[in-house]
Amino acid sequence: MQTKEVGIRQRMTDMGRSWNTAKLTKTATFWIAIGAIVLVLYLGFARAGWVTDGTALQRAELNAQGAVVERLAPICVAQFNQDAERGQKLAEFKELTTSTQRATFVKEQGWATMPGETGPDNRVATECANQIMLAGE
Repeated sequence: MQTKEVGIRQRMTDMGRSWNTAKLTKTATFWIAIGAIVLVLYLGFARAGWVTDGTALQRAELNAQGAVVERLAPICVAQFNQDAERGQKLAEFKELTTSTQRATFVKEQGWATMPGETGPDNRVATECANQIMLAGE
């Protein structure tokens, strides 16, 4: 029994010496470095939320457009509320069945055309139509 324990200790000691005296080759070092780089890139882009410049720019533009629409839609609704024929136009508006028809109606009435602009904005018209529908219910 004791000789078995001595044999195990001897093998573990031999493995420890082998590990301490092992030297990496240039090839092994190169592939370890490549593996580490790939791992860091994968974890960064897939898990940590890193993005490229192009993706960051696209996200920023979408956020900015959303913020503009969010700020202009209430102006559109206010222009609807100031319309002299508001009641009649609201009845016509409610008869429309699709969101595209409602947005087109809002654009045709001029409510989605902001002061100083030459024409209506599609996104503002769509959001304005949504808000009018919610307010009219």
